[in-house]
Amino acid sequence: MVQGRAAERDRVDRMLADARGGASSVLLIHGEAGIGKTALLDYATARASGMRVLRLVGLESETELAFAGLHQLFLPVMDRVDQLPSPQARALRAVFGLTDDTVHDRFVIGLAVLTMLSEAADGGTLLCLVDDAQWLDRASVDALTFAARRLQVEGVVLIFAARSTAGVAGVDGFPSLHLAGLDQEAAAALVSDLPPYVRERILDEAQGNPLALRELSAALTPTQRAGQLSPLTMSAPSSRVQDAFQAQISRLPETTRALLLTAAADDTGTLDVILRAAEATVADLEPAERADLIVLSGDVLRFRHPLIRYAVYQGSPFAGRVAAHRALAAVLVAPEHAHRRAWQLAAAATGPDEEVADELERVAVWAGGRQALASASAAYERAAQLTAEPETRARRFVAAAQAAADAGQDERGGRLAAMVEVTPQDPGLAADLARVRAVVELGYGSPDVAARILLDCADHIGVRRPDKLPALLVDALHAAFSSGNAELIAAVAARAPTELVLAVPARLLADDVPGALRALHPLMAARGRTDSGFMDRLMTGIYCHLSADDQAAYEIAAEAVDHCRDSGMGGWLPTALHLLARVELTLGRYDAASVHATDGLRLAEGYNLAHRAAHLRAVLATLAAVRGEEEQARRLAWDALAYTEPRGIGRGTADALWALGLLDLGVGRADAALERFEAARAAPGHRLFGVFLLPDLVEAAVRAGRPERAVEPTRLLDEWARKTGRPGLVALAHRCRALTASDGEAEQHFVSAARLHQGGGAVDRARTALLHGEWLRRARRKLEARRHLRDALDTFTTLGAEPWARRAGAELRASGDAAEPSLGGPLSRLSPQEREVVRLAAAGATNREIAAQLFLSPRTVGHHLYRAFPKLGVTSRTDLATLLAS
Repeated sequence: MVQGRAAERDRVDRMLADARGGASSVLLIHGEAGIGKTALLDYATARASGMRVLRLVGLESETELAFAGLHQLFLPVMDRVDQLPSPQARALRAVFGLTDDTVHDRFVIGLAVLTMLSEAADGGTLLCLVDDAQWLDRASVDALTFAARRLQVEGVVLIFAARSTAGVAGVDGFPSLHLAGLDQEAAAALVSDLPPYVRERILDEAQGNPLALRELSAALTPTQRAGQLSPLTMSAPSSRVQDAFQAQISRLPETTRALLLTAAADDTGTLDVILRAAEATVADLEPAERADLIVLSGDVLRFRHPLIRYAVYQGSPFAGRVAAHRALAAVLVAPEHAHRRAWQLAAAATGPDEEVADELERVAVWAGGRQALASASAAYERAAQLTAEPETRARRFVAAAQAAADAGQDERGGRLAAMVEVTPQDPGLAADLARVRAVVELGYGSPDVAARILLDCADHIGVRRPDKLPALLVDALHAAFSSGNAELIAAVAARAPTELVLAVPARLLADDVPGALRALHPLMAARGRTDSGFMDRLMTGIYCHLSADDQAAYEIAAEAVDHCRDSGMGGWLPTALHLLARVELTLGRYDAASVHATDGLRLAEGYNLAHRAAHLRAVLATLAAVRGEEEQARRLAWDALAYTEPRGIGRGTADALWALGLLDLGVGRADAALERFEAARAAPGHRLFGVFLLPDLVEAAVRAGRPERAVEPTRLLDEWARKTGRPGLVALAHRCRALTASDGEAEQHFVSAARLHQGGGAVDRARTALLHGEWLRRARRKLEARRHLRDALDTFTTLGAEPWARRAGAELRASGDAAEPSLGGPLSRLSPQEREVVRLAAAGATNREIAAQLFLSPRTVGHHLYRAFPKLGVTSRTDLATLLAS
């Protein structure tokens, strides 16, 4: 029973009621030990009539055992695994040790968990409870939080309980409920059997902590209950409760205490294992059971509260703890216990031990093969600590750092890399170490420094390991590109002048555009070959986008996204999605850009890829700006700038400032927009990286009455357009020349721009039509102006670009046309995610295939289609295909 907590119980009741209506929800309950988190979970269970309930409890001894939490949670519903899509089913079987398969992408596991929760609800409702989440293994936490962020209409209630929000990775942004101490009335009710004076002392000591109230009361001697209380030391309630537990434990027989220590060191909870390791009998547990310290149920032994386990373990001598771990390792000889045995041996080790280190490395390889990278890192780290030979020790620390970095634990990866005490003699290992250090630097520091770390390593090992050189240099180039440092990019290219992937940017930055485009052709032709590296293909897409070949950039980016998903390259997927969203933004495909940038940001946050998340926030800020969502645009842009500016990430800074400038330009704040665009242009280290915003800068300068500040940008854009020969870029150059030319020349440039825009991006075409219409209206040619303004208004309305639609509408009314804007077609009635689901369904994808691609549950996909069909006036997938084709 939950004493008090009326508001907290109401919140749980609302979540359960919403689930019965089909809505899913997530909650993180946090508070100190003994504050009542478990009691609130028990209340939820009692109120979940008619709901399936799954529950797991994190164990401190299992924090390094990959997927131990998930296995415990899904054990009652393992029959549902067969109902999952085959890639997801294979992944779960592998991580539960049922097969020897490897898992290439951790997000397949997260998606499998999402589908399992939906399947476990069985068309009804599910209550999923995760207690002591701070002790859950990281692989289970990652999978559960991934699923939690994507729950929508499955009828699932997922509640985590932890001691603090900082104790559980990946819960940032979850709805949370902090449990403080009970109020005086509720606290007094728990110790109502005590005399008033004694009750007041206990209330003062417990500070509203329910466990402290019960245990301090239970620990009182008859003399103390009579009112003769000795002075109590002032400390945290959990400390005093632990002291009370240790006092109870100390009164138990020695054989019982030894048996409890074995149970505290154990991580199976299996009674038979514990008794065999302790060489004891069930009778030896009776005193502990009578003292209410443990709970026995069938073949399972568990401590009534984690603090009891902690008190038993920490209150025992070191030699006793070592002996308990050795005894457990001696009985955990079955193959399914190999990982537990390795960790028990590691806990018992008091110095270097190569045999134990080898066992831990095998554990690390297994965990890494199933994307339990945090667990793999922990196993490699402990193996390194138990290794005496310097080179092997260094190799294991590097492997631990790599796994930590791949798990998104950049800070930990940096700490582990710093533990490599000597420069590795193996050049391959030196390259791996440099790449880890660069990843950490890119995540927390400067992209320039990251690139220089890789360059220095390339210079050090290039002669001995030429096979490692291309990967090091391409990684260095990618880092240098992030900052926009032209000098550094040239330095990278100079290390391997025959590598085309390095030659293209070097020639672009040296204004050798024809040479760069010639070098780009074989890269584009090679992108489909199996020997073409992923980074080479990704950089090729970036070059195409940079040189305004947006259709080619789109195709390469889409291929990169598919490759990441098919090959399990989850860590690179946010980068590929960023490129795809950036190209779609340029092409005016705002809905698709929004879906892909949002997915990319969620994944980047899931991987703790703060660097990539900043770039994706800048893209989403730009989308919000063109839609007129001012608060959203500013929040995202400033969040991005808070990360990019201090670290010298010039291109990310430019994108975020561009978003703020577009926001100002769209609502008529031309002076502010001009300042933003000029700052954005200056942020990267080379003018090439600011070409994309020159048309906006020119327009802002002219509208602000500062045409002299548009002269140089117009000239540069015109020069760049002529060198690349891209029709879309030439069209923009004509538009800018129209804005800065005399009236006698302007019209010719507007007409040329409109002609060249045909077949290009809808947004650029509409903005040119708007500016042309505005020019015609000012020239008192209102009838001609209306056609251009109407075209612009229709496009902006269809795309949801509200500021630009309002501006076109105002110009249209000023020209004498008071007609309302068109509605933009049936798809405009759908949300961006509904549109993406409809697009895939129309292409023939099943709900499960759509769910896998968009990282949703099949029930959520079905819900989106259920809502979309009546909005579109269709009743079948065949109708969808016909509608989209029209």
